[in-house]
Amino acid sequence: MINKWLYSRVDNSALIVFRVIFGFLITLEAWGAIATGWIRRTLMEGDFTFNFIGLDFLQPLPGNGMLYYYGVMGLFGVLIMLGFKYRLSTVAYGLMWASVYLMQKSSYNNHYYLLMLLLGIMAILPANRYFSIDAWRNPNLKSISMPRWVYIVIIAQLWIVYTYASVAKFYPDWLDASVPGLLMRSRADYWLVGDILQQKWAHYCIAYMGILYDGLIIPALLWRRTRKFAFFISIFFHLFNSIIFQIGIFPYLSLAFILFFFPPKTIQRIFLKKKEFYTGNEIILPRYRKPVLILFTVYFAFQIGLPLRHWFIKDNVLWTEEGHRLSWRMMLRSKSSRIHFTVDNKTTGKRIIIPYKDMLSRKQGRAIGSKPDMIWQFCQRLRKQYEDKGEDIAIYVNSRVRVNNHEWETLIDPDVDMAHAKWDYFGHNEWLMPSNLEDSKQADSDEGGSFD
Repeated sequence: MINKWLYSRVDNSALIVFRVIFGFLITLEAWGAIATGWIRRTLMEGDFTFNFIGLDFLQPLPGNGMLYYYGVMGLFGVLIMLGFKYRLSTVAYGLMWASVYLMQKSSYNNHYYLLMLLLGIMAILPANRYFSIDAWRNPNLKSISMPRWVYIVIIAQLWIVYTYASVAKFYPDWLDASVPGLLMRSRADYWLVGDILQQKWAHYCIAYMGILYDGLIIPALLWRRTRKFAFFISIFFHLFNSIIFQIGIFPYLSLAFILFFFPPKTIQRIFLKKKEFYTGNEIILPRYRKPVLILFTVYFAFQIGLPLRHWFIKDNVLWTEEGHRLSWRMMLRSKSSRIHFTVDNKTTGKRIIIPYKDMLSRKQGRAIGSKPDMIWQFCQRLRKQYEDKGEDIAIYVNSRVRVNNHEWETLIDPDVDMAHAKWDYFGHNEWLMPSNLEDSKQADSDEGGSFD
């Protein structure tokens, strides 16, 4: 039964069209990062980057190296779109993208993580079997069908992302629409819609449409009776996100996934009119089926389990950030911060406040005050700089953070020497002060914050 479910052959029009759109969009993502100055702001300004802890060897190339890096990455995107050396190009883009993603956290985004996963998945899928240079050069490669598991893998990944994004919004500050209200403040000057976005009813619409859309869109697209309605709602939802939040290619990539929910005949008729439509129902069992089944079983177990880890870590993830990343917790809170780093130089006997903003880019300076892992990393950098001069220091941090409209609270224990504090990657760091988020809600404030 499972062999029939996974290995029945189906028409591959949706995958072929998706490959072309996917390649085009990731090319825009790479070259757009150059054109918009994103690379300079994120990877070229500041004395160093905040990589994922434990991956210190991932550092930006010197000089203009990262501009050339993204230029090459965009070329691989073109090759993916054309289907030339498809697997090599996909793996190359994926490794380059993952390296950049893991070498910096000042521009952390769940969508970037999703793209990293998708590149890994696409490298495995037979997306170059039609309408590709690879198939043109090697006719034996050409095929109009694919195994059904391709659909299952892509839809399962999307379902996990959307479901966790919906569930994460079930907390008081989202349900009372205060977070969307904070989020919309910076959009007050938007043409035509700026004033509307400041209305309380609009905040409630954003809050509950986000929950309902994320929670129901995959079932609605799978069910034939609601598919067209879900399609038009998706167009509105993702265009709204594109215009209001300006999040690059990802609204359009999300729309491209809808190809996998419509009948293959419809996709073939609209996009690949010259392609023969596959009408067979063969079951072809490849030699590699057991390794592939094990691979995806482990992969999806990891994808389901990883976003749950914050429930097993002490305190509130909104406060500690422990378990926040890689968990589809998207645009859920606003955080404001005030921070000072004091160095107690045991060698010279001097005590100074570090002008940390002079050492960081603007993006890093906005993020560091509310991110415990970035605070810890900065302290380790300072410690190394002083140790290289033969000086022994202690570092004390005075960090005050405000989450949404709650009261300002102390984030880091001011009595802990952060130069010698240990980082617990998988559990709770005891140098974090406990939060009081549940009981500290204040009246609305005009002070803004940062979202991720």
